[in-house]
Amino acid sequence: MKDRTAAASGGGAFRLLAWSLAAPLPSAAAFCGLQCGARRSASQLHMNLPGQVSKKVIVTGAAGRTGSLVFSLLDEDPRFDAVGLVRSESSAKKLIAKTNCALEEVVISDVTEMQFDGDHPWPYALDGAEAMVICTSAVPQISKMSIMKAMLKIPMNILTPHKKAINFRDLQFKYRPGQYPEMVDYVGQKKQIDFAKKLGVKHVVLVSSMGVLDENNFLNQIGKDKNGEGHGDILIWKRKAEKYLCLSGLQYTIIHPGGLVDSEPSQMNLVLGVDDKLMKREKKSISRGDVANLCVSALVESGGGRCVSFDCVGEAVAEEGGEKVAVKSADEVFREFLSTGKTADYTLGPKGM
Repeated sequence: MKDRTAAASGGGAFRLLAWSLAAPLPSAAAFCGLQCGARRSASQLHMNLPGQVSKKVIVTGAAGRTGSLVFSLLDEDPRFDAVGLVRSESSAKKLIAKTNCALEEVVISDVTEMQFDGDHPWPYALDGAEAMVICTSAVPQISKMSIMKAMLKIPMNILTPHKKAINFRDLQFKYRPGQYPEMVDYVGQKKQIDFAKKLGVKHVVLVSSMGVLDENNFLNQIGKDKNGEGHGDILIWKRKAEKYLCLSGLQYTIIHPGGLVDSEPSQMNLVLGVDDKLMKREKKSISRGDVANLCVSALVESGGGRCVSFDCVGEAVAEEGGEKVAVKSADEVFREFLSTGKTADYTLGPKGM
């Protein structure tokens, strides 16, 4: 086994979580690798079969609602050796409990503070990665005060014809300090892209969002006050990060999902498009599981260094003779889309995006 002490001490930027179980660690450390003689996952056991070679893939935001699905798929697939990157120790424990992965498959890093200068300052668990799937995103928290105000309006709203008891547009959201869209979706993603290059990663899959061409999209208002001030514009910052990836020299696959829902995957037809044309559809949602499947498809099907950026939604399955038509796999849908030669046009969008 390699000596991982160097990975913890490089410039104070890294620490090993296994050490924290016995002794205090520097609070300023930006990274920590989970390393100990724990159980090994099924994927690692498969990986060690004679003659079998797995592709190492780093999944960032691996404890999130979409990132954990991507990590689970890769961790269970013998074609891949997955390493999850999460923001905190509590997120690491959450991922391990959810996926039953091994400790050495998880690395802790706050991507907004990521540092990788010096002589190998990152855990050896990240060495040899061929691809990275970026699933990090700023996550807004609902304002408790706005909930209270909305509840006080319920009696009057009930007595008013054609008015809902709760107007969900009255609810306000804000981001945690330091976890604003600019920091997470732009600065943090730029750091991850730079880190991918430092590691020698060849292919980056970035999960972004549909609607990035509309600066007035309601998602951009989250985090702002009534005067438009505050930390918002999440789609604008995502678009800037996408452009940074496009100019990085790395092979990339950028996925723009519609509204993410927690339904079962592979129950709807996947529809892929470009440049927010799918925003005109009445139904613009997609299962997080289907997005995770598309991430895996991108890793498998994007041969020859092909770069592509696309939107995706789900649509109801058609019926023939009273029976539903078979749903195409994410692999098949992605291959068909690649054959069209389409990709997003990054000259579109308001100035400054």
